[in-house]
Amino acid sequence: MQLHFSPSMRSITILSNNGIIDLMKIKVAACHISYRTLFHTILILAFLLPFVFILTALVTLEGANKCSSFDCLGRRLGPRLLGRVDDSSKILVRDFYKILNEVKTGEVPPALDMPDSFEQLVTDMKSNQYDAKTFAFMLRGMMEKFERDTREAKFAELMNKHFAASSVPKGIHCLTLRLTDEYSSNALARKQLPPPELLPTLSDNSYHHFIVSTDNILAASVVVSSTVQSSNTPDKIVFHVITDKKTYAGMHSWFALNPVTPAIVEVRGIHQFDWLTRENVPVLEAIENQNGIRNYYHGSNFARNNLSDTNPQKYASKLQARSPKYISLLNHLRIYLPELFPNLDKVVFMDDDVVVQHDLSLLWEINLNGKVNGAVETCRGDDEWVMSKHFKNYFNFSHPLVAQHLDPDECAWAYGMNVFDLRAWRSTNIRETYHTWLKENLRSNLTMWKLGTLPPALIAFRGHVHPIDHTWHMLGLGYQNKTDIESLNKAAVIHYNGQSKPWLQIGFEHLRPFWTKYVNYSNYFVRNCHILDS
Repeated sequence: MQLHFSPSMRSITILSNNGIIDLMKIKVAACHISYRTLFHTILILAFLLPFVFILTALVTLEGANKCSSFDCLGRRLGPRLLGRVDDSSKILVRDFYKILNEVKTGEVPPALDMPDSFEQLVTDMKSNQYDAKTFAFMLRGMMEKFERDTREAKFAELMNKHFAASSVPKGIHCLTLRLTDEYSSNALARKQLPPPELLPTLSDNSYHHFIVSTDNILAASVVVSSTVQSSNTPDKIVFHVITDKKTYAGMHSWFALNPVTPAIVEVRGIHQFDWLTRENVPVLEAIENQNGIRNYYHGSNFARNNLSDTNPQKYASKLQARSPKYISLLNHLRIYLPELFPNLDKVVFMDDDVVVQHDLSLLWEINLNGKVNGAVETCRGDDEWVMSKHFKNYFNFSHPLVAQHLDPDECAWAYGMNVFDLRAWRSTNIRETYHTWLKENLRSNLTMWKLGTLPPALIAFRGHVHPIDHTWHMLGLGYQNKTDIESLNKAAVIHYNGQSKPWLQIGFEHLRPFWTKYVNYSNYFVRNCHILDS
């Protein structure tokens, strides 16, 4: 850009870079304008003209029509310089929002054919020239259809997981049958457990007594093996393995043929406890004989009812509550420990889906302060599945008896690894309280609670629980795959509570090795039954 002043200073010519002179001329009356005023005018023009050039270039780059005059340029740039913009896009968005609100409350036309994919939607729009409202209705219909399909698929997944979790894997069934056959044909499989010279240790309170109640031979072997291998004093360990009559021979064969010396193992069947009679366990007969309860746990149509009235998490809880294990005496057996082991003072009871990772001998040194049950509280965390549980998560507080006697915000605690002071227990009415509430729930057709044996235990042990550090017992490995691995490694006992057991194909792959490392895959029976083969 160049400036030319006439000799008389009456005019100033501004030239563009290409030498065209007719771009702008300024006539000046020399007699009325001082040199100072002229100088200021030149400075102002020199400041403004580059901005005019830049704005002109922006308009051109935006694909606008070419402007060949200042009049056109002013029409184009004027609104921009004044901060005004085209409102057509805002108007379009506002109209579309209006259409969406109309569609939200309206009914989807029944004759409207919903596409199955976005690609089909685009094709239909092009071929049928749908207006915006029809497009919005199609979009709504597609989303509602996908939501229904996703919801049904989720419930179907939960149902399939329920059946998978309730069934016995082929490999474990094979293991039980082969070991049972071995018991009848192999004298070594029938040898006395423990040997006669070690029988006094079964009631010796200087030993650390562990109790596990299960009909799963493979699971029991992992609990025992992991406890012994993790112990600093394995020679002080006595295991009392309790099983049912049909599994007794196979369970006995396993531990007879696979000793875990120097630890001591006793295997007993429920039928071998003289104390377990209908008179002492009245609830057992009630559970077995009441048709309503049997239909509740074994009915074929319960899972399909009222799916629209629940969500996946509640549905999963209902399915878990119908696990057949909850009417098994093996699951209720822990409430009778003081009578089943009258000579023992202190025991640790463990579920069959736990793995012991660190020495547990210090559990016998915990002062329970006169309480009966040393347990990890499960109301101190944010995890909605396991560690944020209160009484309101287990009980129906719309039931008058529940509302009258229980506090919905009372903290829950964990079954699965518990330290029991049997001496303190024997001076309480815990067992009678357990029976009373369980019978009441049966009479009310299971309307007080749904989930297994923990709810009546939460009531029966009220005032008798001593909280122990959470690192002793980590739960939830059968519920969620987002388990914190660092916390898992620190935990003394990890618990696969939930449906995804490590011996099932639905178990979480990255959590299974913590359990499988205690499985003896070189064992003849494990190898030939193809345990956990994919």
